[in-house]
Amino acid sequence: MEYFGALALCCFAAFLLSLCASVSLWFSPRYTSHVLTLKELRLLLDERGLRPRHALGQNFLIDHNLLNKLVDAAGVGSGDVVLEVGPGPGQLTEALLSRGAQVVACELDDGLSELLEDRLADTAAGRLTLIRGDCLESKTRLNPRLVSALCGRPFKLVANLPYGAASPLMLTLLLKHPECASLHVTIQKEVAHRLAAPPGSRDYGELSVIAQSLATIERIADAPPECFWPRPKVTSAMISITRRAQPLTQDADSLERLCKRLFQKRRKQLGAILGRDVAWPEGIEPSMRPEQLSVEQIEALAKVVGE
Repeated sequence: MEYFGALALCCFAAFLLSLCASVSLWFSPRYTSHVLTLKELRLLLDERGLRPRHALGQNFLIDHNLLNKLVDAAGVGSGDVVLEVGPGPGQLTEALLSRGAQVVACELDDGLSELLEDRLADTAAGRLTLIRGDCLESKTRLNPRLVSALCGRPFKLVANLPYGAASPLMLTLLLKHPECASLHVTIQKEVAHRLAAPPGSRDYGELSVIAQSLATIERIADAPPECFWPRPKVTSAMISITRRAQPLTQDADSLERLCKRLFQKRRKQLGAILGRDVAWPEGIEPSMRPEQLSVEQIEALAKVVGE
């Protein structure tokens, strides 16, 4: 009971914060974001003795046009709740705030967290909640402090994601958080290919099936290395993942378990993985391999196998 009481209090406080911020935006001039140039960004970090940390996957997006494309694709408007993971010095955060969003940001780097708070405390007008720490408590669970800050409200993920956190975070949001209506992210191009991969392709796998069963995937733009500082060794891509009104699965957890089982042995035949005594759905043969099955076929198989 104490937990639910605290959660209700948190939600009421979030509502009041949203209302006050909306009133403030209505009666004050619209805040226009200033995207830092590379020179300004270097100077800002130098003043605090900070450097991009490769271990944390810190590659800051410095292309103004691409940054605005991402925010435009997300359709962020006044009062929208936005989750941003890895805000860094706040380039994207500033753009989101300029659209009137309520931003919940999660930053692992203490130095950048302090910089972000100092830079945007005044301009955020109470619309920025910063959580210091990892976005994930485990590979399949969001940081509880993030969950508390989001307070069950519908939200969008808009982020230049650290490469190491991208796949587990996206899967966690799709599988465990139906209140996340859409994800608009910059990720490795390789991961973007896996998300949208068709059956029979080399990139088709667990991530493809889960994402496509629950959402539609749309490419926004490619982001070559020169769009970041420091330059990564790989090309990135911006994509939108929008949750389906009618998902292709009614039991995403069972589908996920079957996908893990199948794609861990993707080169083996289905009969060798699942056994021969399976009531195979129409169109599926035990001699087929996992990568040959469509999303709909894997869903039909999950119902039969009862994972």
